[in-house]
Amino acid sequence: MQFQKVTVSRDGGHGRWYGDACGTAFAMELIGERWSLMVLRELLLGPRRFTDLRASLPGISAKVLTERLASLEEAGALQRQRLPPPANVQLYALTEWGLAAEPAIRELGRWAAQHSGHDPTLPLSPVSLMISMRTMLDREAAAGFAATIGFEIAGEAFRADLGDGELPAFRRVETAEGAAIIRAPAAATVAALLYAGVEAAELERDAGLVIDGDRTVALRYCALFKLPAKLA
Repeated sequence: MQFQKVTVSRDGGHGRWYGDACGTAFAMELIGERWSLMVLRELLLGPRRFTDLRASLPGISAKVLTERLASLEEAGALQRQRLPPPANVQLYALTEWGLAAEPAIRELGRWAAQHSGHDPTLPLSPVSLMISMRTMLDREAAAGFAATIGFEIAGEAFRADLGDGELPAFRRVETAEGAAIIRAPAAATVAALLYAGVEAAELERDAGLVIDGDRTVALRYCALFKLPAKLA
């Protein structure tokens, strides 16, 4: 009974929804509101402005985004940053603890992709595409292959550094860089190349895909990703 008293939480803290000591229950209390996890996902590759977040999450209203940013900041998952003059722009960035959520977000995505209801043809943000690569990389096939691939997708630039079966990915402030650079007007175009088996030539002809630099390296890289088998 004494232990039970010790674990009783304060109002608004752990236990406010479920009254359950489980860490999973606490996680849902922290990020279980609609859009919270999506906002967290969009910040995984680097700080972003309010307007950038709204552009990447077109279904969210300014009011709801403001509320979710405030709740994530209160929880300690993100913090505000301000660029020095002359930019003088406010950014939202994940804290060390917020960034630590990435493995859980990736594995949640992998789990959901095993359901037959998952539709990979729906729109997705450039950040979501980059996180999916980190999730769906076939590490066995990638063994012994190292490459830096740049991406310019819907006006956003990234760099993926593949090596030792791992795939760190970073947001670039200005332009992409790498042995090859893959450019596309939408993330779904690159997703079609990675996951749907659409040939690069077809996407170059019909969907605005551009591959600059070492094409052989780029296509070998793109062949390293696959969605998991369906379990439900």
